[in-house]
Amino acid sequence: MRVLLDTNAFLWAASQPSRLSGPARAAIEESANQRFLSPVTPWELGIKLNSGKLHLVGDLPAFIAKHLHEMLLTELPIRMEHAIATTALPPIHRDPFDRMLVAQAIVERVPIVTSDSHLARYGVEVIW
Repeated sequence: MRVLLDTNAFLWAASQPSRLSGPARAAIEESANQRFLSPVTPWELGIKLNSGKLHLVGDLPAFIAKHLHEMLLTELPIRMEHAIATTALPPIHRDPFDRMLVAQAIVERVPIVTSDSHLARYGVEVIW
């Protein structure tokens, strides 16, 4: 199975795995799964770091690189097709990061590992 990690799922898998649900942990830890991480995640984490809402041990580039490697994540680049797909989304969620993740999940036909149940209202499969 291919899965896309939401920012919260990535952060918790990397630093607080006990916060993950059983199905989310299984989707992330299953070695047969191809796990994707969007550039949206470090972008969102960087904003939270700069605003003081998040603290990491070490710097963001090292944190991302370490966990990309350790969790065997594949980068899912943002393509023009993804950006255009955001314009067709109904106004269910106002968070631009989540909207991009939803668009990527729709275009790539992958479920999102996230604790945000609202994302399922877009018709994407949510694993939590």
